[in-house]
Amino acid sequence: MRLIPTLCAAVLVLAGCVPVEDATGTTSTGPDAGDSARLLGQLTVAKAGSMRGYSRERFPHWRDAGRNCDVRDTVLERDGKDVKLSGCNVVGGRWVSVYDERTVTEPSGVDIDHMVPLANAWRSGADKWDDERRGDFANDLTRPQLIAVSASSNRAKGDQDPSQWKPANREFWCDYAVDWIAVKHFWQLRITTTEKAALSDMLDTCSAAPE
Repeated sequence: MRLIPTLCAAVLVLAGCVPVEDATGTTSTGPDAGDSARLLGQLTVAKAGSMRGYSRERFPHWRDAGRNCDVRDTVLERDGKDVKLSGCNVVGGRWVSVYDERTVTEPSGVDIDHMVPLANAWRSGADKWDDERRGDFANDLTRPQLIAVSASSNRAKGDQDPSQWKPANREFWCDYAVDWIAVKHFWQLRITTTEKAALSDMLDTCSAAPE
């Protein structure tokens, strides 16, 4: 069972979020676990690239999402419960972090994680993009690229791939692998040999995931 929605449809009107279309002109909702092994096999495997020239400023975020709010507010509202707003800015609520199962009740304790970290994307192909495309990636509300989690789990993850870091909550491993693969496949980013092996192992947990 997926715990985090991958679309911003619920907040389109409130937050001005616009889904991103794929090359076929259809809105992507991400694959299910059954598709992910096939998509994983389609990803280019290569050594991680250089960090030369990288900075977070090369991935402009968070973008304006209308009425004095931004993409961060959009994700906080989408992923939270009992959310309190001031205008469209999120000022209160409750968030259950799927990475570590912690419940957070203050927006300041919530980080918006990039499923595929910006630095990892840089090392796997985004260094060749222009800043506009990197901004599209950093603010992608259509793929499962943005997720509200506890600040401590997000900072423990850093820019590591699944061969280096996995959520403490093992029940989320299936979804984590499915989402990571979906993002890398859509954005045509490379993976390393160890990253591919780790993702394959995590997909093996999907058969044991609750329906």
